[in-house]
Amino acid sequence: MTAIPELDRPEASTPKSASEARDFPSDFLWGCATAAHQVEGGNINNDWWAFEHDPSTAARESSGDGIDQFHRYSEDFVLLKALRHNTHRLSLEWSRIEPAPGEFSQAAIAHYRRVLTQLANAGLIGFVTLHHFTLPTWFSERGGWLAPDAISTFERYCRVVTAELGDLMPYVCTINEPQMIALHGYLEGYHPPAMTNPILWRRVGRVLLEAHQAAVRAVRAEAPSSKSGLVVQLPLLAPARPDDSTWAFCEAMRAEIVDLYLEGLTGPDRGDWLGVQYYRKQWVDPSSPTLFAAPPAGTQTTQMGWAVFPDGLRLMLHRAAETGLPLYVTENGIATEDDDERIDYIESHLSAIAQALREGVDIRGYIHWSAFDNFEWSEGYGPKFGMIAVDRKRDFARAPKSSAYAFARVAASGRISDLRHTHSWSY
Repeated sequence: MTAIPELDRPEASTPKSASEARDFPSDFLWGCATAAHQVEGGNINNDWWAFEHDPSTAARESSGDGIDQFHRYSEDFVLLKALRHNTHRLSLEWSRIEPAPGEFSQAAIAHYRRVLTQLANAGLIGFVTLHHFTLPTWFSERGGWLAPDAISTFERYCRVVTAELGDLMPYVCTINEPQMIALHGYLEGYHPPAMTNPILWRRVGRVLLEAHQAAVRAVRAEAPSSKSGLVVQLPLLAPARPDDSTWAFCEAMRAEIVDLYLEGLTGPDRGDWLGVQYYRKQWVDPSSPTLFAAPPAGTQTTQMGWAVFPDGLRLMLHRAAETGLPLYVTENGIATEDDDERIDYIESHLSAIAQALREGVDIRGYIHWSAFDNFEWSEGYGPKFGMIAVDRKRDFARAPKSSAYAFARVAASGRISDLRHTHSWSY
């Protein structure tokens, strides 16, 4: 069993001066995120499993046993609650729930009922993602998001899931990062189905927006008390050079990666809230084979090669606020072996959120990526995003890092300054 930390109650839980005032409201949500395929292990019936085992793809290794959260979820939820989290984001694995077209596994549904029940029992508010990158093999093989019946197939799955589990899903994330599904899978070939087709890239983006709307309808029909929202990754895009053609290309890329999804959230099926996921600034370059340029020399980058630019989060929160929807930061984090660097990253990005709050943006929670070091898609287990280390060679032992304790202090007090304060911990 993982040792469960208990944080001594901060002495200054009530501000004693203006300098000790909270940076975040008392009802702000604090937590971390995971995705089923990255942590569960053994998801052998989806397109990602096939992609990982195909030597011709970009995948570096198999997800294998993940971090065995399929069996260890209860222990993990208790640990997260002990670390002062009051919310948690996770996903359901579609390929377990619907292993064949129209054939729904009651055993898988019962498993996820146990998972979500334990999540609630641990005192964590659930943000439950219906689709986080993986597709059932049978759906992928008949065209996935390009199949003629893609929308109706996805809506059927959403209806079954929310009818069966909706009472345990206070917040429903319909689709995780639709623009990255389209970009990585259909333009860059970096994710399944490994296509590099600009026409299909644009088409899939619009299909995914329609799929989100179908999921909202399903949730409202089957679980009317649940609140649904789209979760989008919003990189801060900039032209690699100041010439007119590069600026124009940057605007065209922004239209497909950012504007399409934010401006498409209109009408009765747009959802109840919006999830903002932010990691980096990206420089767009039409002359590059990848369409993006490497960060300028001297830029701080992560294990993923991503440029660290905290104010981009504030800027993209303002852009997302133009939808008029309440916002939650549903992913934000850094891949690094240096946990001090992770604490710096959290501090700078929480400061950007706090500034956006002061500027009037309606932000209601922060969910860090990731709770655990886990499988990072095509990059395998190399990048370390977690605030909790996992020893995959020693019974998947969990070990909270210093950043986990620092984050706990902020979650307990609502003050960014407590990242740097030291309170004693007992085990």
